[in-house]
Amino acid sequence: MKIGICNDHAGVDFKEKIIRLLKARGIEVVNFGTDTLASVDYPDYAHALASAVESGKVDLGIAICGTGNGMAITLNKHAGIRAGLAWAKEIGALVKAHNNANVLVLPARFIPYRTASLIVRTWLDTPFEGGRHQKRIDKIPCK
Repeated sequence: MKIGICNDHAGVDFKEKIIRLLKARGIEVVNFGTDTLASVDYPDYAHALASAVESGKVDLGIAICGTGNGMAITLNKHAGIRAGLAWAKEIGALVKAHNNANVLVLPARFIPYRTASLIVRTWLDTPFEGGRHQKRIDKIPCK
């Protein structure tokens, strides 16, 4: 499995730790985020990650910013992305089980890293339930 990860200046610390967590699980990681604390524009990084997920360059993505909202809004502008913002492990499970989120978004300024790591592990380990949830996902694209 190959996961892309992106972040703005608020997510540098979380990103570095999450990369170590993923690599420890044998997952290849592609970094689309900034590596400095200098202020940057989150859409630049979100679009790069979304394009990589849509093209198949990576299988899944993780995005991190202060609230998670900027990344989620930007990512979800891409037709092939279902980005889910999670702040608790239960939400991380549901965005995968019910929404088949192919990008997990984390709010670095509102949760401790311990919670973030639990969310990531839960999201990765939760299967999509399909069935009625797939029917709903099929209704997402605008026609």
